[in-house]
Amino acid sequence: MTNELQIRKAELKDISEEAKEKRNQLNAEASKFAAERNELNNKTKELITVAQDLKVKRDEVNVNVSKYKTLRDETNAKANDLFAKADELRKEGGLAGPSIKEIRKQIDELEFKQQTSVMNPKKEKELVTKIKELELEYSEKKKQLEENSDLKAVLDEAQVIRDEASEYHAQLAVYASQAQEFHEQMIATFKEADKIRAESDVAHKNFIRAQEAADEQHKVFIEAQKEIRDIDKENGKAKKKDKDAKVKVDKEEQEKDAQDIFEKFKDGGKLTMEDLMALQRSKY
Repeated sequence: MTNELQIRKAELKDISEEAKEKRNQLNAEASKFAAERNELNNKTKELITVAQDLKVKRDEVNVNVSKYKTLRDETNAKANDLFAKADELRKEGGLAGPSIKEIRKQIDELEFKQQTSVMNPKKEKELVTKIKELELEYSEKKKQLEENSDLKAVLDEAQVIRDEASEYHAQLAVYASQAQEFHEQMIATFKEADKIRAESDVAHKNFIRAQEAADEQHKVFIEAQKEIRDIDKENGKAKKKDKDAKVKVDKEEQEKDAQDIFEKFKDGGKLTMEDLMALQRSKY
């Protein structure tokens, strides 16, 4: 092997070892990123399963929300029809104006104001007078209402139905709250899944980057090894050529020696055992 080829082979060995070391290091990094990616993907799947379960629960509760909303609205519509009928009966019986319920509400509000507000004597007197007027109107309306059995019956029925609607509304509020809670949990879980999926995408990109870099180093390693084998092959050919040439020279020399011995034999010369073996090895 020439000195130049020996130097090149040494360089290739260094390149090969360096590429092998980098390749192994990058493959280790790729494995680490792959494990991280797989773990994050599993977490994402688990969160999506949880979110889907929450969605099912929300939808199941929303069935009750729709049910009680329909019952409330239908019941309120019945109550409104009865209150409208009561208004017609009031007009027919000369009971137009605010209802007994509205008057009672005004009295309660004014009494609360009287108890909690600081007023001068004049204002307080005016307020007391107003309360007495409303109480008188309330008493008269109540008396008239009690005397009007048809109106009283309609108002009582309307109030029962309104109370029923209020119960439906209370149930609706409970289910709506549950549905909202499940919905918010579902949204939060889907967002968490999206966040972890994004982290998984980063880990996958890092895996691809490390894997491609490892493949590049492997190519460098393979190419260096191939060139080393080519140098060794060429060196082997050169050695064989030198050996064949040496064998040829040795053979030619043996043939020449055998010819000299044979000529010596023909001239009647005495041959030694070594001479005989030399002749045996030759064409003579």
